[in-house]
Amino acid sequence: MKHIIIRITGKVQGVSFRYTTKVVADQMGVRGMIRNEKDGSLYIEAEADDTLLEVFLEWCHEGPDRAQIENVEVTPGELKNYRNFEIIKK
Repeated sequence: MKHIIIRITGKVQGVSFRYTTKVVADQMGVRGMIRNEKDGSLYIEAEADDTLLEVFLEWCHEGPDRAQIENVEVTPGELKNYRNFEIIKK
């Protein structure tokens, strides 16, 4: 198991990105969380094995139809042993 932090910028809020990402993560068995940030970006923490995270990251580079992704930044993080994938609403 590996933990990564993903920050996505571009037109990523108001396009069902969080909901669609949760559906994809649930189907793949990726655990973690996603939330909107005040600066208009998305913040994701994801945990899975290397192969699943690679496929999940490919999804993050595409996103839902109406999204326009400018940048996807990935950094390693500490394993938190999430039980599922949650949408965090502030």
